[in-house]
Amino acid sequence: MRIFERMLTIKRVPTVVSNYQEEDGGSDDNLGCGRNCLGKCCLLVSKLPLYKFKKDGEDASDDGSVYSTDEGCPISFLNDLLLGLWEDRMRRGLFRYDVTVCETKIIPGIYGFIAQLNEGRHLKKRPTEFRVDQVLQHFDENKFNFTKVGQEEVLFRFEESKDSKSHYFPSAALTSELGSPTLVVINVSPIEYGHILLVPRIFDSVPQRIDHKSFLLALHMAKDAADPFFRVGYNSLGAFATINHLHFQAYYLRVPFPVEKVTSRKISELKGMSDNGVMVSELLNYPVKGLVFEGGSTIQDMSDAVANSCIYLQSHNIPFNVLISGCGRRIFLFPQCYAEKQALGEVSQELLDTQVNPAVWEISGHMVLKRKEDYEKASEEYAWKLLAEVSLSEERFKDIVAHILEASGFQRSSMDEDPIKEEDEASLREPQTPTQHLLKDCLVLQ
Repeated sequence: MRIFERMLTIKRVPTVVSNYQEEDGGSDDNLGCGRNCLGKCCLLVSKLPLYKFKKDGEDASDDGSVYSTDEGCPISFLNDLLLGLWEDRMRRGLFRYDVTVCETKIIPGIYGFIAQLNEGRHLKKRPTEFRVDQVLQHFDENKFNFTKVGQEEVLFRFEESKDSKSHYFPSAALTSELGSPTLVVINVSPIEYGHILLVPRIFDSVPQRIDHKSFLLALHMAKDAADPFFRVGYNSLGAFATINHLHFQAYYLRVPFPVEKVTSRKISELKGMSDNGVMVSELLNYPVKGLVFEGGSTIQDMSDAVANSCIYLQSHNIPFNVLISGCGRRIFLFPQCYAEKQALGEVSQELLDTQVNPAVWEISGHMVLKRKEDYEKASEEYAWKLLAEVSLSEERFKDIVAHILEASGFQRSSMDEDPIKEEDEASLREPQTPTQHLLKDCLVLQ
């Protein structure tokens, strides 16, 4: 049970996600800087693997695989490719520790919070290089960014295909005419199995902020992976992102996240000339107040609805976290205020001593703990207490939601007060079946 995420530290120190993160200096603009890095100097003369996902335009409820099978879960070439290359990097010793030996358990209780003891992520850190009270900050090329990562940490490039099929090229040249590449890179301090980073348009030096084009890429990755236990996450600055260079995270964890099982209530629907049908619900009976986006005629509809909401939040300096779940069919959005409370001295010393900073994975119910004593005594009461500090107040949450819905063009639903049906809730709690990993569903071009 492995998934992708990074341990964050608000005022102190971010987790190392690359073997190059702690080194001083960076590459220059000359061709062949000698670092074999991801800057233009080296990447433009490289031949990295290339995965092209199928052209957009299909229904958002599509299974997300390259080809589908008649029975069971769809077979996903991207799933096998990602896992195979990730395991190759493990055999080559590129990770700082073996995450597969980290202890993990389901915490007894109603919600089934997951606890992991990951002491390895706590060993190597350096001071945070940006302010934690501003969601939007300028990119600084002098600070650590992903262009300084070595090419051996890259799994493949990730781009849209020009047809309705996905394609894989084991070696593909990159030229300046092709524009800025999107890369899939390992997280060398993984939280779970298959922990990777999606870095959109690496040459564009985009800071950690959501835009429509990049969010659509993240949604395509979740869809093409076609595995319900592969989730994609995003942390804004102020919500425990540790690097101010645009990136998403993803990993595998083969149990349901607690947030995926809770009841929700429909509050709004995206309507208009095209009647896109994206629905927004509010989580019920969960320690962190949040929204759930579902539906949409196309993956673009879903992506635009969530991206618009994120853009509103970041432009108003409201930290937030995003979880892309269910192969892209459900997206959770959590405005949060833990950093603000921490700065104001409103978080208890007991919680601060654990040094757990609740980012997207913790908020979703996967508690990554750094101390054995915390792991051994982990309880549902502790998880709830920590996450309750993340949540906005009821009044503040409702105010922000109203502005999000207005900014994104949503209309209030007539079913505002109706929770989801009992059978719908039960279906959410049913265990999902992971993809069968068989390599036979993608065009491989030499």
